[in-house]
Amino acid sequence: MRRFPVVSFMVVASALSGTPAVAQSNVEGRVGRLESEMRAVQRKVFPGGAGAYVQPDNTPAQAQTVIPGTPAASPVADLTARVDSLESQLRQMTGQAETNQHRIDVLEGRLKTIEADAAAARAAAPPAAASPGGFGDTSAAPSTMEQSAASRPASGRSQSGSGASSRPAPGDASAPTMGNPTRGTTAATADRSGQVAAIERPETGDTVEDTYLYGYRLWAAKLYPEAEAQFKTVVNKYPKHKRASYAQNLLGRSYLEDGKPSLASLAFYDSYKTWPDGDRAPESLYYLAQSLVKLDKPAAQVCKVYTELQRTYGAKVDADPKMKAGVAKGRAASNCS
Repeated sequence: MRRFPVVSFMVVASALSGTPAVAQSNVEGRVGRLESEMRAVQRKVFPGGAGAYVQPDNTPAQAQTVIPGTPAASPVADLTARVDSLESQLRQMTGQAETNQHRIDVLEGRLKTIEADAAAARAAAPPAAASPGGFGDTSAAPSTMEQSAASRPASGRSQSGSGASSRPAPGDASAPTMGNPTRGTTAATADRSGQVAAIERPETGDTVEDTYLYGYRLWAAKLYPEAEAQFKTVVNKYPKHKRASYAQNLLGRSYLEDGKPSLASLAFYDSYKTWPDGDRAPESLYYLAQSLVKLDKPAAQVCKVYTELQRTYGAKVDADPKMKAGVAKGRAASNCS
């Protein structure tokens, strides 16, 4: 009876001792099979790349390290920007050079004009007698108001008439001599001062109108230097007044009648350019053409002035028979086409 428990104990112990060995063998087989399958999968996924590593899809951004001295843009982009900057600067310099050259050309043209006018003024001959009649008659009164102003007392006109000779008589005691060249100068100055004093100054209350009318009376009396001073006062002090165009035109006519066609041409041109809408702009162009004829300028220049006159003020020329006839006569004299 005692053997049965011992045998039972031994059977149980042997059973218990054999179970872990069987379980361990089963797990190792499964692990080995899994490793074999994993190697097969790796051979399919990474053929010939044993040990390859697949980077994960989500990785933190790596900060770029900027090496000191490295340009921000590529060398080609940097060169392109520099070339564009140089081209822009070159265009600016070219524009400035062209502007300066134009200014120099204008200044040289003005200088040549001044020199030519000065030379012409020095070589100008005494004025020829004005052609009577027609619009070009320099003795014609510019306007009705000017005619009424000229009709007032102006005794200097009769004392300095154009028909009187300025040469002294052979027995004139006041005539200058070789020994006393200044003899007679005082008397002539006193005589001219008397002529100027005889011209009545208008007193209408309008300073500009009075100055202009006084200058017109002096011009009508052929006291040209005194008249020119009055006209310049109107032009310089009151350039926006209606009488400025009148004064500038008569300033040119005073120069022209006083034997200064060069100064007259400048005055007439300034009248046309400064007051193109003035009442005396057409007359200024007409007398500008006459001044050019006095200066022996080429006929092409004279014809150009007549063409500009008809192109700009054609209606006014046609409305004035005297001016229309004068323009036709001037164009024919210069062989204008």
